[in-house]
Amino acid sequence: MPSYAYEALDKGGKQVRGVIEAANEDVIIEKLRGMGYYPLRVNIHRSKASDFDILAMPGLKFIFHRVKRKHIMTFTRQLATLIDAGLPILRSLRILEEQVESATFKEIIAKIAADIEGGSTLSDAISKFPKQFDNLYVAMVRAGEIGGVLEAVLNRIAEFLEKRQALIGKVRSAMMYPIVVLCIATLIVGFSLIKIIPKFVEIFLQLGAELPLPTLILVNIAKAITDHFIAVIIGVAAIVFVIKYINKTKGGKYFFDTAKLKVPIFGSIFLKVAITRFAGTLATLINAGVPILQAIDIVRETSGNEVISRAMEQVYNSVKEGESIHEPMREAKIFPPLVCHMVAVGEETGAIDQMLTKVAEAYEREVDDTVNALTSIIEPVLIVVLGAIVGAIVICLYLPLFYIPKAIK
Repeated sequence: MPSYAYEALDKGGKQVRGVIEAANEDVIIEKLRGMGYYPLRVNIHRSKASDFDILAMPGLKFIFHRVKRKHIMTFTRQLATLIDAGLPILRSLRILEEQVESATFKEIIAKIAADIEGGSTLSDAISKFPKQFDNLYVAMVRAGEIGGVLEAVLNRIAEFLEKRQALIGKVRSAMMYPIVVLCIATLIVGFSLIKIIPKFVEIFLQLGAELPLPTLILVNIAKAITDHFIAVIIGVAAIVFVIKYINKTKGGKYFFDTAKLKVPIFGSIFLKVAITRFAGTLATLINAGVPILQAIDIVRETSGNEVISRAMEQVYNSVKEGESIHEPMREAKIFPPLVCHMVAVGEETGAIDQMLTKVAEAYEREVDDTVNALTSIIEPVLIVVLGAIVGAIVICLYLPLFYIPKAIK
């Protein structure tokens, strides 16, 4: 049974450490809570030299440890636990500063604690680090401070971040397989064009065989790539650079996001993910007590899709003029009718956050179902496509063999 090193707080707020044997981390956490402790950190206990983690060395942390989303989620959840236990924010931050693995994040927490020690609020302190704490995070913390429910808001933020990360993971897992297959196909074709085809052509020419049209096309493509290999690499790099540059502009991002939503099969997934993110974010902000105008503006900035962002800009202007939310959403023609109807019902009943939560949950389930169905279909399709590409190359290479007997006669 593995050993786990734990760090926790007792009922008096004193930090305690120890090592316990258990089947997994969940068992340890339950044991600590049963003992009246607030768990802060549970890790596999490293007692052997072979278990030594080189990345944990202080000098290498700045190189290898960056601030990941899971660091932010863990920090948020632990901060909520400490505040709920009755500890002041400043002391909670000092404790968490010792717990984090990322040296960069450790430095950020230290700066946040220093600002709070100097009289700043938590929301003002974290707003200085927009890469780690976006507008949504800052606005919710500020609302929690004003309402006196900071620990509840922090828990809500952690839950929201976990759901958003899980959603992103599902989409990435669906796209990973086709990307890997595409890369393998590119490598196979590239290797064949550069290394294999020239040798076959040399043999055929020595035998005096006539090269048929498919083989000639393949040979000319291979020759063009091998003769201008550096130019091809520079051209591909230039295209990638131009696309990235255009995508950074609002017009370019709008063009690419619109095209992304129209891609067969994947377009529907991207749209469902965008709607899930929009509905979940807006519901979380409203539920946390953020004013509706500010919430809509934050959703516009953090939507991750320029099409949704422009639609939310119309919604913002409508609400600013005292009008409804659902009408400009319907006019944008990007949101499905069901979403617009549910938002309209939410506005009429005064429970818009609940309706948006239901929308987010419904579309999250749809994303799950679509991704699962797509994964089961796309694997055999891609295998067939890859086989067809390799098969076409092989056929083009062996077609000249039928002309060799004629050449010999």
